[in-house]
Amino acid sequence: MSTEQRVSRRTLLIGAAVSGAGLCAKSLTAAEPAPSEKRKGRIRQSVRQWCFVHDGRLALEDLYRHAVRIGYQAIDLIGPQDWPTVQKYGLACSSTPGPGSPTEGFNRKENHASQVAQMKRIIDLAANAGVPNVSCYSGVRNGLSDDEGIRNCVEGIKQVAGHAEQKKVNICMEYLNSKIDHKDYQFDHIDFGLAVARQVGSPRFGILYDIYHAQIMDGDIIRTIREHHEYFLHYHTAGNPGRNDIDETQELYYPAIMRAIAETGYKGFVAQEFTPKGDPVRALERAYEICDV
Repeated sequence: MSTEQRVSRRTLLIGAAVSGAGLCAKSLTAAEPAPSEKRKGRIRQSVRQWCFVHDGRLALEDLYRHAVRIGYQAIDLIGPQDWPTVQKYGLACSSTPGPGSPTEGFNRKENHASQVAQMKRIIDLAANAGVPNVSCYSGVRNGLSDDEGIRNCVEGIKQVAGHAEQKKVNICMEYLNSKIDHKDYQFDHIDFGLAVARQVGSPRFGILYDIYHAQIMDGDIIRTIREHHEYFLHYHTAGNPGRNDIDETQELYYPAIMRAIAETGYKGFVAQEFTPKGDPVRALERAYEICDV
């Protein structure tokens, strides 16, 4: 398959998954105003739920109400237990957690049987609910070479990629930093994830490109997006340093990054995954404005 064909196919698949998402079908509740007509909307934005509700920052349904009012279209990384509630507010689920954890992923053959079975069940649930993405992890090195980790990830993911294709759901392996937050995590440089994605060779498997983690480990964010976007099926944001607000207090310039993503023709979601330093509602409002390019 040529690069042009691969890009085109991925764009169509992501767009179809998002536009067909059953959780997007409900209208806004009467109590909430519709998003402003002035919004550009080239980037479909979602919110990582945990970042804004842990430690009592916001009640769940307050988060949903504010998300709708601001213009967000989805809530990120929530399980089936939360899907009916977000649906009530007219929101989608932009991705749902898959099996394993950052410490236990597809880089160990002994994890394959369990994680493949779990992944198939989660894909079935996601397909039925119109959820476009299921996340997964490489796991930690613990002495494993990157070459062997890549081979093992490819072997494991290939066992479930066909099922994902059949169900029209994306599997997204998350790129995490091993310097600050996830010590010894194996997919801590973009070359590892690209190698896995190329060798799996499925349009339904790719990378969850977390811009915060990528900045810590590799930097060169915009060039990387432009050169490898065909493998990026989902995006996360956060400010660096600190994993806080994506405003002018940190080193990443998100308006330019969002323009680069939009220029690739990406039709999926970009999820705000930062921990707000102050008022969480104002942080959500400001983040939406910054990324609405």
